[in-house]
Amino acid sequence: MLHDFDPVLLHISGDIGIRWYGLSYILGFIAAYLIIGWLADRQKQGMTLDMVSDLITYLALGTIIGGRLGYVFFYSPDLLTKFKPEFPYWGVLAVNEGGMASHGGMIGIVIASWLFFRKSGINFTYLLDLCAVGGPIGVFFGRIANFINGELVGRAAPEGLPWAVKFPTDIYLWSKREPEKMGSLSTVVEKMNINPTQWLDWVQKMNTDIVAREHVLNTVNNIVVQIQSGNTVVRDALGPLLIARHPSQIYAALLEGLFLFIILFFLWRKPRRPGFIAGSFLILYSLVRISDEYFRMPDDHLGFQMLGLTRGQWLSIIMLVLGIVFSFVWARSSAFIVQGWGRMQSIKIGRK
Repeated sequence: MLHDFDPVLLHISGDIGIRWYGLSYILGFIAAYLIIGWLADRQKQGMTLDMVSDLITYLALGTIIGGRLGYVFFYSPDLLTKFKPEFPYWGVLAVNEGGMASHGGMIGIVIASWLFFRKSGINFTYLLDLCAVGGPIGVFFGRIANFINGELVGRAAPEGLPWAVKFPTDIYLWSKREPEKMGSLSTVVEKMNINPTQWLDWVQKMNTDIVAREHVLNTVNNIVVQIQSGNTVVRDALGPLLIARHPSQIYAALLEGLFLFIILFFLWRKPRRPGFIAGSFLILYSLVRISDEYFRMPDDHLGFQMLGLTRGQWLSIIMLVLGIVFSFVWARSSAFIVQGWGRMQSIKIGRK
C-alpha cells in the first residue's frame, strides 16, 4: 500500500482548512468528557457534569502546553533559542517544527489535575485515575492522525508483509540522510513536466547553490502534495522508489490507545484505591510504548540512543520506574476506596 492520505480533511482556502490532527484532539477531548462524565456519575464522588466540563478545559490546556514543551525539552531544546522574523517568531511556538510529545502531554495533564484539585477539592489521585481511563482514547485518535499525516513512520518491514505501507513523506529526508537517492526522482518529476536533465542539475548543485536547493525542496514538497491530491501518475512513479514500512502509528493507536483503554476500563469495574488506575496506566503505557517503538523510526535528528534504544523508549523506562514507585505509595497512602463502575454503591473519598 502506498500512503496517499490528505492531512487536510476540509480545504477552505490555500493552506487554511480543517486538519485531521486538529480533529483528533477535538474527538479525544469529547471522548474524555463522555467517559469521565459517565464514571463520575456512577461513582458518586462529588463530580458534577459542570465540574467535568471544567476539568476537560484544564486537561486540554495541560495536554497542549505540556505536549509542546515536552517536545521542546525532550527532543529539540534548540527551539528555545530559535527565533525568526516572521510569525510565530519563536521556535517553541512553531508547532509545525516537531509538533508535540506524548510524555510532555502527560506531565501537563498531571499539573492540570493538580490545579483542578486545588480549585475543586476532588481527590487528586482520583482525578488522575479518571484521566488515565479517559486519556487512551485521545491517544488512539492522535495516532490515527499521525498515520494520516504520514509522520512518525515505522521501520522497514520484512518483505511480503501484507499490511506494510510506503510513505511518500520519506522523500523529505532524502536530501539529508540519503542524498544519493535524489537523482532517482527524475522519473517522478518528469510526470510533473519537469525536465529530468534540469532536475539532475538542481540536485547536483543543491549543496552549493541556494536557488537550486530551493527548486529541489519545492519540487519534493510538490510531489507529496500531488500524491495527496490524488495524482495517480505521480504516485505510481514514486511507489517503486520507496521502502515498505511498518504502519507503526496504527500499532500505537491499537496498543497505546484502544488496548490500554479496554484494560483500564475493566480494571475499574471493581472498587479500587485512588491511584490504582493511574499507576496501572503508567506501568502499562510504558511497557506498550517501549514495545511498539521497536517498530518506529527514531527522530531523524536524534537517531538511536544508548543501548540502541530511542529517546521515546528511555522516557518510557523512566515513566515505568515512576509508575512502580507511585503505585506502591498510592496503595499504602489511602484507606479510601472508590467504587467500581460495575456496582451502584457509594463510597466517599476524602480530600488529600
